[in-house]
Amino acid sequence: MTEVTAGTRTARETLARQCRAITEARWFAATVFTLILTNAALLGVETYSGLVDDWHRWLRLAEHACVAAFTVEIVLRLAAHANRPRDFFRDPWNLFDLAVVLSAFLPVVRENTTVLRLLRLARVLRTARFLPQLRIFLVAVGRSLPGTLSFLVVGALLLYVYAMVGWVFFAHHDPEHYGSIGRAVLTLFLLMTLDGIGDAVRAGLEVSHWSILYYASYVLLASFVLVNVLIGVVITSLDEARDMEENDARDRSFAASPEDPHLLLERIATARRALDDLERGLTRASPGRPREAERTASSSGGHS
Repeated sequence: MTEVTAGTRTARETLARQCRAITEARWFAATVFTLILTNAALLGVETYSGLVDDWHRWLRLAEHACVAAFTVEIVLRLAAHANRPRDFFRDPWNLFDLAVVLSAFLPVVRENTTVLRLLRLARVLRTARFLPQLRIFLVAVGRSLPGTLSFLVVGALLLYVYAMVGWVFFAHHDPEHYGSIGRAVLTLFLLMTLDGIGDAVRAGLEVSHWSILYYASYVLLASFVLVNVLIGVVITSLDEARDMEENDARDRSFAASPEDPHLLLERIATARRALDDLERGLTRASPGRPREAERTASSSGGHS
């Protein structure tokens, strides 16, 4: 029983090593990246009804070929983790790829053309696996969501307060923009981008000179303070995502070393050579120290 278990483990390690050599090769990544771009191009071509009518059969064949290629790819990635399946499911990108590929085989999805096209469009996001900067950006967007939600809550409160004040002062004179709370919110939301702020200030001055204080304070809080806070949240999330990407790459390199004993032995031999070189360098730098150590040892032995 023990021999069978050991044989099975050895077979899994061999399979994982062989499949990992394929999935980590540059040509494999380039091929998958090309397939993703081809799938995106096919989606664009299908928006032209004339081309769809003329090349319907070839487009369907190309779609099936892409699905088959993506299925082979995900199977190879699964086999590359045959000895450690949990590592495959710990990676969110692996789960995303698996969900996108498996969704093409669901009966409900295949019957619904709209849902199928949306899921095919999701394959384009898989380019993030092969573009580190895009992957960092997407991770940063996900990590900035809590701060962004706080920003949205504060921004909504600010818009509501200023909209109510604008409705009180400008509803009778400018009902088109401040006739209701909804119109006031929409007007102030557009003014947040400073588009049309000059016309709004001129219209407000016709009502009261105090309107300049209203618009100046709103622009200061909404366009300068809140927007800068949002930019700070995004930049902080980008730095955190970049650090996470570097740590993950370092962990993957360390985790891969036990799988390859030759690589581990090579690293040990390199470390030993470095230690030997360091020892020789220290000996050459201080040639008198070994002799002094011997004299000290002999004198201590004589006294004893």
